[in-house]
Amino acid sequence: MDQSNENSSVSGSELFPSSDVLSRLAVSESGFVFDPASGHNFTVNETGLVLLRLLLKEPRLDQILETLRDEFDADPRDIERDVIEFVSALRENVGA
Repeated sequence: MDQSNENSSVSGSELFPSSDVLSRLAVSESGFVFDPASGHNFTVNETGLVLLRLLLKEPRLDQILETLRDEFDADPRDIERDVIEFVSALRENVGA
């Protein structure tokens, strides 16, 4: 098993904002995201919108990475790195 597969076995609970935080976010079709608890808002691109919707449905990093690998033609290591960076930025924006 390569290193990216080992890292992707991490559950979302160790990386993602909590399901309570994610479920309170108002997300528009255009990618505008508003957190009513903190008052923060930000915009995500189309890929960020896909990822945010996945986070709302799927709590496991490995499953999210598999879905994104199937949907996007990119190096799996790049996908994993981008997901981790996105989630880190999301946590900063929603205070989670």
